[in-house]
Amino acid sequence: MMPDLGKYAFAVLGSYLATAFLIAALVGLTLWQSARTKRALAEVEARQGTSDG
Repeated sequence: MMPDLGKYAFAVLGSYLATAFLIAALVGLTLWQSARTKRALAEVEARQGTSDG
């Protein structure tokens, strides 16, 4: 159920849209960085496994 926002409808809906976009961007960035970090960790572990030091 959508409340009547009157003359503030654009501002309120725009704020909701901007917030949803920012949250989605932060989640995407977090997932991307997580995958990148896992790859880097796997590379370091692989290098340590091949050298006996």
